[in-house]
Amino acid sequence: MNTTLIHKIKTSFKEQFKTEPLMIFSPGRINIIGEHTDYNDGFVFPAAVDKGIVAAIGKSDSKTSSIAFAVDKNEIVKIYLNDLKPSSEGSWENYVFGVVAELQNRSKTIGNFNIAFGGDIPGGAGMSSSAALENSVVFGLNELFDLGLSKEDMILISQKAEHNYVGVKCGIMDQYASMFGIENHALLLDCRTVKSKPFKIDFKDHELMLINTNVKHSLSDSAYNDRRSVCESIASMLKVKALRDAKEYDLESIKDQVTPENYQKALYVIQENERAVQASKAMEAGDLKTLGNLIYASHNGLQKQYKVSCEELDFLVEQAKLNGHILGARMMGGGFGGCTINLIQKSETESFKEFISEAYKNQFNKECSIYSVALSNGTGIIQ
Repeated sequence: MNTTLIHKIKTSFKEQFKTEPLMIFSPGRINIIGEHTDYNDGFVFPAAVDKGIVAAIGKSDSKTSSIAFAVDKNEIVKIYLNDLKPSSEGSWENYVFGVVAELQNRSKTIGNFNIAFGGDIPGGAGMSSSAALENSVVFGLNELFDLGLSKEDMILISQKAEHNYVGVKCGIMDQYASMFGIENHALLLDCRTVKSKPFKIDFKDHELMLINTNVKHSLSDSAYNDRRSVCESIASMLKVKALRDAKEYDLESIKDQVTPENYQKALYVIQENERAVQASKAMEAGDLKTLGNLIYASHNGLQKQYKVSCEELDFLVEQAKLNGHILGARMMGGGFGGCTINLIQKSETESFKEFISEAYKNQFNKECSIYSVALSNGTGIIQ
């Protein structure tokens, strides 16, 4: 955990509010495979990481408002508990407002509070800083005001905050992975039952490396909601609850009733769901070659069928394929920017970093950022 960040947030809180805070860490996440399957009631394979949001929170004596302080942006926003409504689109405070509003929707009474937060999740990396922030707020308020919420309750509140205040109809994966992460494990999560099976991650002489394109194309949120509605309408045509219940031959039966583009989107989801299950078996068997092939296949589907990739992501994956020491690579997250996740031989990591940094700069005239991550425990109090 980032001790410098913890110190910075705690100090900022004490200087601003003159009291000792409760300190919370809520991690970001990676997802090994299973992309865009979560809102189709399918399987995903995320893990919490050692980068995330640190929040300092405490009760306030104020009779009028609560205060949220985004330390990294040096911005302060007042929260009026009796008059909550979303801010303009894209404002960070909507994540905080949304959690408070969803608590109130559950008839939970909270008093005024102060919160200061900051993070070390790289911006736009597709590592769910939003879920980490939501979870840190709901976890902190649950502790402060003794609301009696379970972790399961908390992630549903975080998800609803994103739906109703941010306007992204996300699945449950991000909030779940951030809340329930287990150190050195990935979680095979069934998004219908919201139950997971932990898998100890030991890639032996390989490791996971993230490469951030440092681009975020503006399509992402609208395209995300569009993909979700396509999936729901095809599930409805197939008379199933979600695409997780469909097989390829079911989809074939309505092929002439949907556009070729939407057929491919639904086909991708059905195939990706199967890949997530196969990946868990490959991991259990220690078969990294098969796992890597599944990861490459996932990217191919995201690029050509689901169409949520972009030129920068595709370039990074194509370069990875040319390197025999990289077993698998794919885009990770909602798409249109963010990171690729790469399963690379440890002895090759440094030389590939040098190579890809230069190649990316030459191709796009901008830098990519590269990081290794350790798998971490989920949201909790910093002792």
